[in-house]
Amino acid sequence: MLSFIAYSPDGQTIASGSYDQKIRIWNARTGALLKTLTGHMGSVASVAYSPDGQTIASGSYDQKIRIWNARTGALLKTLTGHMGSVASVAYSPDGQTIASGGRDKTIRIWNIRTGALIRTLAGHTGESVHSVAYSPDGQTIVSSGHDSTIRIWDVRAGALLKTLMVYTGNVRSVAYSPNGQTIASGGWDGTIMLWDASNLLER
Repeated sequence: MLSFIAYSPDGQTIASGSYDQKIRIWNARTGALLKTLTGHMGSVASVAYSPDGQTIASGSYDQKIRIWNARTGALLKTLTGHMGSVASVAYSPDGQTIASGGRDKTIRIWNIRTGALIRTLAGHTGESVHSVAYSPDGQTIVSSGHDSTIRIWDVRAGALLKTLMVYTGNVRSVAYSPNGQTIASGGWDGTIMLWDASNLLER
């Protein structure tokens, strides 16, 4: 069973994560399987390409984030620190950091080059953080979770800027628009909501 798919920035390949603990890279034009990445010891819940398309990050039920060479499939780095499954991973726009969200209710920000944990963002109260996404300018992260909330965080300070509590169930996914003006969210109640990101953060 597939759990997540992501296009490469140039649109030439697709990465998929699966419950069989593998990541697969596909030719987006022909559909041919190019490479299978193995190493996770649990289902792969999320995959993401770096902005330059050179690496792939994956998050897994084995509580680890792994960084792979997108061309060769080689494992470059393993990031450990989450105390539960990793549900979502996202690269910063400059490709220098990764944000991850997991079943330990935290969002964690990592230095990709060193693998060091930079910051832990805590505030969600449900059983898991389901989704994380960077704003296009890299200054904020939006997250969603099992606690029916959407939260916006200041990346540099690690401060919670805004909490939105409008859903009647889990908020499964969040994303910024390319211009950073809008946040889209999808919930297990079957609704998609659009938010004016600039107005949300007005003091």
